[in-house]
Amino acid sequence: MLSREDFFMIKQLRQQGTYLEDIARRIGCSERTVRRRLKDDKPLTGRPKKKQPAKLDPYKPFIDEQLDNDIWNAEVLYQMIRERGYNGCRSSVRQYVQPKRPLRSSRKTVRFETEPGHQLQHDWGELFSDIGAQRVKVYIAVNTLGYSRCFHVWAAPSLDAEHTYESIVRSLRYFGGVPRDVLVDNQKAAVLRHVSGAPVVFNEGFLALAHHYGFRAKACRPMRPRTKGKTERMVGYVKHHFFQRYRRFESFAHLNQLLEQWLQTTADQRLLRQFDQTPAQRFADEASALKPLPAIDFDTRYRDVRCVSWDGYIEVRSNRYSVPETHCNQIVTVRISLDDELTVYSHDDQVLCRHRLQDRSQGWQTQPVHHASLWQQATAVEKRQLSVYEEVLS
Repeated sequence: MLSREDFFMIKQLRQQGTYLEDIARRIGCSERTVRRRLKDDKPLTGRPKKKQPAKLDPYKPFIDEQLDNDIWNAEVLYQMIRERGYNGCRSSVRQYVQPKRPLRSSRKTVRFETEPGHQLQHDWGELFSDIGAQRVKVYIAVNTLGYSRCFHVWAAPSLDAEHTYESIVRSLRYFGGVPRDVLVDNQKAAVLRHVSGAPVVFNEGFLALAHHYGFRAKACRPMRPRTKGKTERMVGYVKHHFFQRYRRFESFAHLNQLLEQWLQTTADQRLLRQFDQTPAQRFADEASALKPLPAIDFDTRYRDVRCVSWDGYIEVRSNRYSVPETHCNQIVTVRISLDDELTVYSHDDQVLCRHRLQDRSQGWQTQPVHHASLWQQATAVEKRQLSVYEEVLS
C-alpha cells in the first residue's frame, strides 16, 4: 500500500502530463496501482507493500540514455544490455520502451509497398570507426530491395561518384539480378539538377550505369528523403546493429568481409513483423523477378588523360610512373581502380602497362623494360682519343 506522500505525488505527476509508466517507475509500484490511486479521492491508510526489484531495473538508466541518442529499436537495446549482464526476457524491454515511443519525434507518412523486382533504394550513411590503427570516417552504401527488404551494404573511404557506382554494382552482383528501378537521393554522383516541374537531369556516369544494367534511374523529390525510407531505415539498422558489435577492423577489406558474413547470418534472418517473414524468405519470391545481370560488370574506375614526358614518365597523384618509351610526348588514358591499381592505355585503347599506386615517399615507380632502349641510346656515346683534346689545348 502506498503512503500519503506517494498518493499526492501520483496526482501531481499525472496533472503535469507524466506517463503512467514513468510515474510507476518513480514511485516504485505497478501501472495498475497508479491507475487505482488516480481513481481515488483520498489516500488509503495501511502499511505499504514493498515492491520486488525487476531484472530490468538496473538497466533502465542505460536504456533511457540510448533513447536520448535516438536508438529506439527494442531488439538492439536488448542485445546491448545482454552484453552488460541482463538475463531477463526481451518482452520486458519492449514493454518498457513502448510507452515512451510517443516522445519520439516523427512525421506521419504512408508506407509504399512495391512488387517483387520493382525497385531498389540507394542511400549513404557515415560514421567514425577504427580502421587499422587510425580513427577514420567510414561511408556505408546501403542498397535495399523494396519488396523483400533484403539489402546489401558496402563500406568505403569516400562517397564520390565512382564509389557510388561501385556500391550499386556490388549490390546487384550480391542479389544476382537487376530491378526495374533504382531510386537515389539528389547527390551529385547521380543527380545534377532536380527542379520542381522540370525533368530530372541525371549525371552522365549514372545514366551509363543504368544503361549498362538496364534499370530506370529514379530520384527522390527534393526535401523528401522519406521517399526512400526503406533503405534509410537500414542505414540506421547497420549503425546500431553491426557497428555496435564490431568496433575495430584491420582494413576496409576486413570490414567488408565481416559485413558480408553479418548480412547472411543476421540481417537476412531478421523477422519482419509486418509480414511475419524474414528478408531471406521474401527474397526467394523476389529473385525470379529480377532481370539477369550483363556478362561483364560496369567499369567504375577513375578515368583521366596524361601526356607522357620526354623521359617516359607520367604523373599520377603526386608520384611518377614509367610508360614504354615509344609513347614519349604522346597522350595516354589512365584508369585507376578503387583498390589503387593504375592501368595506362594508348590512344587506340591498348593496355600499355600497369602499376600499383605508391606514396611519393616510395620514389618513382619504374619498370626497367619500359626504358631499356633509352638506356642503350644513352650509352652509345662517341669515343675519341686523348690526343684530340691535347691538340685543342695546345
